[in-house]
Amino acid sequence: MATIQYIFKRLALMAVTFFLVMIIIFLLVRLLPGDPAIAIAGDRASDADLAAIRERLGLNQPLVIQFWQFLSNTVQGDLGRSILMRAPVMDVIASRLPTTLFLTTYAVALSVLIAGPLAFVAALNRGRWPDAVIRTVFQVGLSMPVFYIGLILLTFLAAQLRWFPVGGYGDSFAERLYHLFLPSVAVALYTSAIIMRNLRSAIVEVVDAEYVEFARAKGLSAWQILGRHVLRNALISTVTLLGLSIGNLMSGTLVTETVFAVPGVGRLMLEAIFARDYPLIQGLTLTFAVLVSIVFLLTDLIQSALDPRMRLT
Repeated sequence: MATIQYIFKRLALMAVTFFLVMIIIFLLVRLLPGDPAIAIAGDRASDADLAAIRERLGLNQPLVIQFWQFLSNTVQGDLGRSILMRAPVMDVIASRLPTTLFLTTYAVALSVLIAGPLAFVAALNRGRWPDAVIRTVFQVGLSMPVFYIGLILLTFLAAQLRWFPVGGYGDSFAERLYHLFLPSVAVALYTSAIIMRNLRSAIVEVVDAEYVEFARAKGLSAWQILGRHVLRNALISTVTLLGLSIGNLMSGTLVTETVFAVPGVGRLMLEAIFARDYPLIQGLTLTFAVLVSIVFLLTDLIQSALDPRMRLT
C-alpha cells in the first residue's frame, strides 16, 4: 500500500515537473537565433510568403497565446506537426525512439558486464597489483570524452579493419546488435568507469563492516557472504548512480548518434535545432523528461527492494 501511495506521489510530482519543463523549453526554443519561416521557405522567399508561414504556424501571436495552445494541445496528446519532417511530431518521435532506447539499453548492459566483475576483483585485491591495474585503466577511460572514444573505435575498427559498420541501425535484432556495438562500447567504456569506481568503494566499505565479520565468525562460506551481505548492500549506492547514468545517457545520445550516424532521437534533436523546428524540439524534450522520470522512479523502487529500511515516503 505504501508503495502504491509513493508511486502516486511521484506521478503528481512528475506532472509538476513536466509543466515546468514545458515552460522552460517553450521559452528557450524561441530564444534560438534564426526564423523558422526562413528555414522553411528559404532565404529568397518574399515577405508575403514568410508572413503566411508565420500565420500558419501561429508565430505572430503573443507568447501567452502560443504557450496556451502548446499546453492544451500537449494535454490532448497533440505535439503538433514537425516543420522539418512535415509529419506529426508523435509519429516522428515514435519512429526514432526505439533506436535510442535500444542503444541505451545495450550500453547499460555492457557497462554492467564490464564494471561488475572488475569491481569485485579490484575490491577483493585491494592494495595489490590487480586493483592498481584495473583502477588505472578505468581512470584513462574516465578521462576521455565519449565522442573521442567513439572516433577512435570508428577509425580503427570500422574504417581501417572493417570489422564493424561505420553507421546505421540494421533491421533484425542480430543486425542491430552488430551495428550498434561500437556506439554502445563507446558509451559503456565511459559509464563503466564511473560504475566500477563506485561499486569498488562500496564493496570495500561493506567488506570491512562488522556484520560481515560476524558472518565470517558464523562459518558462512565466502560465496554466501558475498551474495547475502556484500553484494546486496554494495549495490544500493551503485543502483542510484546507474539510474543517474541511464538518465544522462538518454538525454546525452546526441553526440554518440551523430558520430556513428545512428538514426535516433538524439541525432533528431540536433537536426531539429538547426532547422528551428519548435514543435519537434518541444516534443523531444518532453519525451526525454518522461523517460528520465520513469528511470528515476524505477531506481527508487529497486533501492527499496534491496534495502527495506529505505521506506518509500
